[in-house]
Amino acid sequence: MSENKNIPLIETRGLKTHFKVARGTVHAVDGVDLTIEAGKTLGVVGESGCGKSTLGRTILRILEPTEGAVLFNGEDVTKFRGQELLNFKRNAQIIFQDPYSSIDPRLTVSQIIAQPMIVNKVCANKKEREAKVAALMDTVGLSERVYNAYPHELDGGRLQRVGVARALALNPKFIVCDEPVSALDVSIQAQILNLLMDLQDELGLTYMFITHDLSVVKHISDEIMVMYLGVCVERAPKRELFKNPLHPYTQALLSAIPVPNLSARNKKPELIRGEVTNPIDPPDACRFANRCPLATEECHHGTPKLKNVGENHYVACNRF
Repeated sequence: MSENKNIPLIETRGLKTHFKVARGTVHAVDGVDLTIEAGKTLGVVGESGCGKSTLGRTILRILEPTEGAVLFNGEDVTKFRGQELLNFKRNAQIIFQDPYSSIDPRLTVSQIIAQPMIVNKVCANKKEREAKVAALMDTVGLSERVYNAYPHELDGGRLQRVGVARALALNPKFIVCDEPVSALDVSIQAQILNLLMDLQDELGLTYMFITHDLSVVKHISDEIMVMYLGVCVERAPKRELFKNPLHPYTQALLSAIPVPNLSARNKKPELIRGEVTNPIDPPDACRFANRCPLATEECHHGTPKLKNVGENHYVACNRF
């Protein structure tokens, strides 16, 4: 699977992932268009349940899309079968949110990291595999003494480093980071974030970084996409988004960030009021209309399309 430098590494077109439930259909991801250039990081933010993780897993084909296309180097991943799909999965990996639940507690650190190599038969022999495991441990900052340690013997930071090493085992080009620091202490979060950024510079990795921590996403991302109930409501380069948020939902999210400054102690965050739209068979309307202070009658009739308002700043709002 050769890399074409003239097109984005990852692109989705009208991507939808729906789940049938007793009362109807949950629209977890509902028509998302995005692009991620090679070597860049797209941050995906939004409140819990907005479809961030489902989007990442659909791109990786962990979940099958209901509709739409996922392009990897210009090729539609949703049409891949057999060896083509295996090759894609080697190039696209995931770091899970909770290192404790995503790692087999019965395996040692070296066995966990070696597992993808064994499954995909990428090493000629045991000696080559052990050498690669040792090199990966060194790359992610794990000392030799934990080579034969079990997960319960490690703290959260070291265990997440094991997860990072496992994701790197097959030399991928693209990694979905699904809230990889949310379960860690603040001091450990900084270590893992810096590790991911160093690895990106060193190995030329491309990330989709999923989180609901806006200070984290500002630190690591090149571009940020804001999701609300399965749809993208705003997407822009990170500086542009923080400087000029246009969608009322984005504005409310940014106003909730604590400011470490006494002069801002009287500043009140913009509270979001109203009922959340039901994600089961939602109406053809703006998903945020029920909670938006600026909503008009138009917002309750027809879903706003994502529009480019300049500076690669896209927003789905009838005011633009």
